[in-house]
Formats: sequence, C-alpha cells, structure tokens
Amino acid sequence: MMESKNKHKAGYVSIIGKPNVGKSTLMNQMVGERLSIITSKAQTTRHRIMGIISGKDFQMVYSDTPGILKPEYELHQSMMQFVKSSLEDADVVLFVTDIYEKYDDQVAQSLERIKSPIIFLLNKTDQSKGTQVEDKLTYWKQHVKAQAYLSISALKGTNIDQVFNTLLEALPEHPPYFPKDELTDKPEKFFVEEIVREKIFLNYKKEVPYSSEVVVTEFKEDDLIIRIRAEIYVERKSQKGIIIGKGGQALKKVGMEARADLETFFAKQVHLETFVKVAADWRKKERALRNFGY
Repeated sequence: MMESKNKHKAGYVSIIGKPNVGKSTLMNQMVGERLSIITSKAQTTRHRIMGIISGKDFQMVYSDTPGILKPEYELHQSMMQFVKSSLEDADVVLFVTDIYEKYDDQVAQSLERIKSPIIFLLNKTDQSKGTQVEDKLTYWKQHVKAQAYLSISALKGTNIDQVFNTLLEALPEHPPYFPKDELTDKPEKFFVEEIVREKIFLNYKKEVPYSSEVVVTEFKEDDLIIRIRAEIYVERKSQKGIIIGKGGQALKKVGMEARADLETFFAKQVHLETFVKVAADWRKKERALRNFGY
C-alpha cells in the first residue's frame, strides 16, 4: 500500500450501510485484524467498533457501525445512535452496499445527514454475473453522490488496496489521534463478549441470538493463562433452556468454539466459564441497555 508523500494525514473513516452488506468483513480487511464479528445473520454488529491502521505519515481510524434499519425498540435506537455519532466525526464516509441491495428511504435519510466526502463501495462482486457490477454502479450513481465509486469483494480482498489509496487521498492533514501502535479503542473484555456473542449467532436460530447479550464479569490474566467468566443474558426463561440445551451440550459447544477463537485472538491459553441468566425484555428497557453498555 502507498503512503502519503505529503505531511502527516489522519482522520476518522465511518463505514455505513444496511445490515449484512459486508461492513464488518471490510473493516477487518482494511485493518488486517479480526476486530468485528461476522455471521450471515443481519444485525450482528450492535456497537461502534474502531479499528486503527497507522503508517509513517498516516493514520486511519475506521468505525464499523450497525446496519442502517428502522428502529423497532430501544436497542435499535441505541444502535442507530452509534451510526449517527460515527457520522458526526467522520472525515470520510465509506458507504457500503452490495450487488443485491436497492436504494430506499432508510438509505436516503442516512445519506442526507452526511457532510463529509462519500466513497461508494459496491461489495460482493465475487458473486456477480455478467454485467451486474457495471449495471449496479450505473444504478447507484443515479441515487448517491460520491467522490468515488468502487467495486470490491471484502471477502476475497478484491480492490482493497484501491479503497485504501482513495481514502488516503481524501484524508485531511492532521497529527495522529492515537498512539501509532494502538489497534482499537475497545478493551479486551469487549472482544471476549463479541466472540461469545458471535458463537451464539452461529449456533442458534430464530430470535434467540437477537435476544442474547454477553457480559464478562471476570477477566484474570497471568503469564500462562487467561481466566474468564462470561454471563449470557436472554429475555425469557424458555430461551435460557434453548441456550443451555439438553444436558448442557449446546452451551458447551458455544464455550468450546469461543475458547478456540479467544486463544487465537490473545495467543494464550484461555479458561472460559459461561453462565446463562434472564433479563426480561432487556432490549426494550433503557436501564438494562445502559447496564449492557449501550
């Protein structure tokens, strides 16, 4: 990747778009680390997650954000607030869509608030056929005013260098916002919670993943091992039974898969204990959401 030949450049890059268009996959590609969890289900990302990439004369601070949606309850309101705050301090916006999406009112309302330069990204081109990419770019140019229009495959890494170089050109001259060796603004406990939550999304169906939240209540590290206690909250007693499964096998599978990823993430042995609790209708209650960090 090229680095700027001018003075030091730095800025905030907000990645926005509808659910499940590949925003988290894109940020992980741009940063070169797996910071955002990824599943095939929509609304996997609930927070604003920053990923920082620095070079000798640049620093890009990416913000992965929840997918743009019409809020149905308090959790959705909080998620959309994360999108709003990321747009307020963005120096450049990466608007991500894919070859299947269409322009609609939710997209229009989000784009209306953007004052910063927009770089339009058409994702999932590895799944395209014939002239689909060219046709979609022509379609979106009629609806979205952007500084550049690029086609990418975040999954395959196609044209990621081109996105980087386009961003570097658009960033303002500014000193770095974070130490050059910093990768994210989130603490270690946050990534534990996200990895466990990802395994819930991957292992359960219907409403259970969306009704679940994870809280790390203990994180102790020594030279040899990290000992973690995580509590999984659901909204109803029946969901607690589903999470645990017959003989505790479902919860055991989640724990084993999460521990494997955590050991890769921390490059250290991990002992993970998981417990399931009920917090009735937590997605609709402001107090519960504040307790969960929303």
